[in-house]
Amino acid sequence: MSADAVAAMLERIKADGVKFIRLQFSDLTGHPKNVAIPHIQAEKALTDGIGFDGSSIEGFARIEESDMVLKPDISTYTLLPWRKGEAKVARFICDVYLPNGKPFEGDPRFALKKVVAEAASMGYTFNTGPELEFFLFKMCDGEPTTQYQDVGGYFDLAPTDLAEDVRRDIVLALTEMGFEIEASHHEVAESQHEIDFKYGSALQTADNVVTFKFATKTIALLNGLHASFMAKPVYGINGSGMHTNCSLFKDGKNAFYDPDAPLQLSETALFFIGGVLKHIRAITRVANPTVNSYKRLVPGYEAPVYMSWSASNRTALCRVPAPRGNSTRVEIRSPDPTCNPYLTFAAVLAAGLDGVKNRITPPPSADRNIFKLNAEERKAAGIDTLPGSLYESNAALMEDELICNALGPHIVENLNTIAEMEWDAFRTMVHPWELDQYLSKY
Repeated sequence: MSADAVAAMLERIKADGVKFIRLQFSDLTGHPKNVAIPHIQAEKALTDGIGFDGSSIEGFARIEESDMVLKPDISTYTLLPWRKGEAKVARFICDVYLPNGKPFEGDPRFALKKVVAEAASMGYTFNTGPELEFFLFKMCDGEPTTQYQDVGGYFDLAPTDLAEDVRRDIVLALTEMGFEIEASHHEVAESQHEIDFKYGSALQTADNVVTFKFATKTIALLNGLHASFMAKPVYGINGSGMHTNCSLFKDGKNAFYDPDAPLQLSETALFFIGGVLKHIRAITRVANPTVNSYKRLVPGYEAPVYMSWSASNRTALCRVPAPRGNSTRVEIRSPDPTCNPYLTFAAVLAAGLDGVKNRITPPPSADRNIFKLNAEERKAAGIDTLPGSLYESNAALMEDELICNALGPHIVENLNTIAEMEWDAFRTMVHPWELDQYLSKY
């Protein structure tokens, strides 16, 4: 970072009246972590970085190699709008480095940067636009519950949607933080909501996803509610997804658009879809990273289950929405908001680029309601099923050399450890369902 850039940033911090600065980064599971420093340490942070112990961060480092350095990305500077008054607080998202000045290979942000750089070497810019769903639940004695705050439905208005004011406060806070909000509305399930923000480059959008979840949880808590991004918090109703719209741009134009091609989709778009579908089982490990994620990926609740694509069919995993021209995009409908967006976007981009480089043709478009096809009809159409558990998707990741290489050995090794520990804990736990089912019978 140049001396002029540092000076300009310090002047801005002073003009904003900032007293404390949060240096934020993400662990492997996508949870934001931060070190808080007083404003007088801003120059040190912007020039040398701030050291921290990485051994306590999930999936980062062993204790004997724990010294790490946070270096702020000045483009991510923003004030925290809920911390107003005299002691204003600002935030930087940081890259993680080793003491020798090299990027830390276990930093999810670095993993995405590597794949974005590969796309750039091919002349492409990768844009993403996620749609995050979440629930607003009541709190009880300071603890989150799954009690509904409202019983509204899709696009309902107040007074049915009692959480409308909270959703408005979230939108206002995000707007102050630099988000361009496109829409907010009540979702299908009771107490379920969605707020959509404008697409952008993959790195900027991944930063925004982490900020979005952090801000939403904070504003909800300030209003006495719990914002949950859990994939399937309540049995029998829709879960929460993070549909992710993707596009490649080249020379300022959308590389997915070809006005003279069938469906006006370029070969690049089709090959990108082919690559994603080829690697989707491994992608599922990072896009759906918890045991609970697979309670959402079941038939009957709008979530995709089958490995397919279509230009119109909402039951397909990869859907191409109607707009064309610069709005041409592929919507991947399987990710959920518990995912680490850096790793998910990196895996999707690596798969798509593999399709483009190796001209991987996708299977025929699935234009019928896939949920109404029987097993034989799906087999005849070449439509396979997504992994049904974290155990299965983790095994698929371990077998996918391309995605493993894209994420890097440090990240893959730790993702494998996290999955094995979580699956083993789930597998050996006695759940209430088992007691209800068996206790009185045996």
